[in-house]
Amino acid sequence: MSQIGNEIKDFTVQAFQNNEIKTISKADTLGKWSLFFFYPADFTFVCPTELEDLAENYAKFQEIGAEIYSVSCDTEFVHKAWHDESESISKVTYPMLADPAHVLARNFGVLIEEAGQAERGAFIVDPEGIIQVEMVTAGGIGRNADELLRLLQAAQFVAQYGDQVCPAKWQPGAKTLKPGLDLVGRL
Repeated sequence: MSQIGNEIKDFTVQAFQNNEIKTISKADTLGKWSLFFFYPADFTFVCPTELEDLAENYAKFQEIGAEIYSVSCDTEFVHKAWHDESESISKVTYPMLADPAHVLARNFGVLIEEAGQAERGAFIVDPEGIIQVEMVTAGGIGRNADELLRLLQAAQFVAQYGDQVCPAKWQPGAKTLKPGLDLVGRL
């Protein structure tokens, strides 16, 4: 079942960020755009490549007023250990949310119950807490920070200019479309 248009549920979890353990709640995410980036587990294979890609692009997300929250069902202590041991994960400065009770994975609909892990889900949430983009891939398929950034920029554009939409491959500054009868059959 699609999560698009749903408001994220209340949550309070622990997170590892900048060598500190902190508490993150739904209230902390409101008022800005958010990318909730679920992955199966720390100390795995595809996951560090994705988190490193996001880390290398983190400033671009921050420049457009967005926060990245990586999420796995590991604890904040496992996140710290991974951060300390992995060259790739040592680059991560965005919050790494701990979800050992599966609250977030269940709320976003990506919990693999029998494994106690999350699917590879990415959710772009607007400042009001409404899910605008949902992407879930199979476990062996890594995601791309550039595409997630583009999707976030498109969601921001559509939120700002509700009478226009972003076509395939749209980038900021490119031509948009204004839906109407004059476009029917002409594209």
